[in-house]
Amino acid sequence: MTETDNPELSPFYYRDNYLRLCDTVEAQYGDILSDAERAMLLTFRRLGFNAQCLYVRLISRTGPWFRESKLAYAELGPTPPLLDELLAHEMVEEASELSPAELGKLFTRGELLQVFCDPGQPKPSDKPALLLAIEQLELDADETLSALATLDRQRIVAPRGVELTGYLQLLFFGNRRQSLTDFVLRDLGLTRYYPYALDREHRLFPNRDALEEYVLCATLSDTHYALLDAGEQEQLPALAAQLLPMNTRFPSSEKRWHRLCNNLARDLERLDEREIALQLYSRSQRHPARERRARILEGAGDWNAARALCSEILDDPWCEAEREAALRILPRVNRKLGGERQARWRDNFASTTLSLPRGTGPVEEQAAAHLQRQWPAVHYVENALMNTLFGLAFWEQIFAPVPGVFHNPFQSAPADMYDRAFRTRRQRALTERMQELREQNLSSILVDAYRRYQHYECRWTHWRHVSLDLVADSARVIPAQHLLAIWERMLFDPAENRRGFPDLIALGARAGEYCLIEVKGPGDALQDSQRRWLRYFQAHDIPAQVAWVEWCDD
Repeated sequence: MTETDNPELSPFYYRDNYLRLCDTVEAQYGDILSDAERAMLLTFRRLGFNAQCLYVRLISRTGPWFRESKLAYAELGPTPPLLDELLAHEMVEEASELSPAELGKLFTRGELLQVFCDPGQPKPSDKPALLLAIEQLELDADETLSALATLDRQRIVAPRGVELTGYLQLLFFGNRRQSLTDFVLRDLGLTRYYPYALDREHRLFPNRDALEEYVLCATLSDTHYALLDAGEQEQLPALAAQLLPMNTRFPSSEKRWHRLCNNLARDLERLDEREIALQLYSRSQRHPARERRARILEGAGDWNAARALCSEILDDPWCEAEREAALRILPRVNRKLGGERQARWRDNFASTTLSLPRGTGPVEEQAAAHLQRQWPAVHYVENALMNTLFGLAFWEQIFAPVPGVFHNPFQSAPADMYDRAFRTRRQRALTERMQELREQNLSSILVDAYRRYQHYECRWTHWRHVSLDLVADSARVIPAQHLLAIWERMLFDPAENRRGFPDLIALGARAGEYCLIEVKGPGDALQDSQRRWLRYFQAHDIPAQVAWVEWCDD
């Protein structure tokens, strides 16, 4: 798409998008909105056109406070009468007090010096010092606002309903990552989403309690990160004390809850708060909770409990990473319980050594350039190529109309894409697809899929980094049974097995002539996810090797 192909946005696109957001949420979730929230939405709809536009402008910006003198939108005309209307309908509020931190966001250092520092007095060295000096003046709210009025004598306002807008976006998108920006990107033609069927019958939040539970989990997660950012790790046990009595009741909260338990528990381990960490891991149903529990039990010398947990993991592993961890821990625990020492498995991957002059670019690119002497083509692809081939092969199954996985028109994958349930819920369709891929021309299928879907967003496909030619060349050279084996492992655990692929793919002229190459610079080591793929390649006779780079003096 060229620049001239991009559609022009309406000058009032932001209002149109906000109304679209409100319309959709009210139709789908109107019954779980409170009376006050519905009343605010009704008030918004009754505002004049330009007042609606100004409100959306304010609610979309980082605030909460704004100076009237800084609000200027050419398409809206004079701001004061619009603010008057918003104030009259209580859609905005005027500042009654401002903290030094809020002053720092609204005013420049020069403006604050003009208002709060007497001429001839020493000036604070920087803005933080100036704000501290203002705080030490201990002015009351009226004195502060009166002093600020000498600057431009205009109002300082904040939009009401910020929390409501957050709820609207959460209910529309089903997550906190996306926002009204997604509307704009789509309207500009910069992103296009596959026309999957939206599921209006199986909504993500069945009632208000489910929404509130999700928001509570999100708030606790925000608190966790805020404590880490502030360097206040000593407060983490108190946060854990808030989590431990809680029980999630709704599926919409489960992933966020399990992830929070794991993240907080890992930080508590680092503080040597292992008992609290163990309790949190016990509440989680997400990897690596059981692995971490096993390690804590091993470290505490509770050999029987550690062995029982490892056996539980091996009977029904959540993922390969967990299974491998249990296989490493169990022999050590058995030795402590009097068992015989078992020989440790040592990897023996095919490898080569590359002596390269030290360059300025990534070591992978330098290795690729060197290997071009041996191969017709070498591409630096990391995870992008194999993930793209997977997405192309299983596109229709990824976007299949499974109940409860598509909630809004801006999803690049189903909501359960990285859950263990992804495969089980689509078992029949995936089995049938694998059979089709075995029986038909795989190269044609992948090339046709690339041409058909390349304009759509998908979390698996990397259109900018993987060209149609690379897909065609890879499908022509890599045997179908190799790709099918790789896809089988990816389907077992899409979340984990989308990572760890070798950096390079070297392609020969004929079918079967190729090699997947992991590049390691001096001092680098193989990651666990990379080792798992290399072991899998060995087991399925898929050509792969590790290229160990050493710098030469030339």
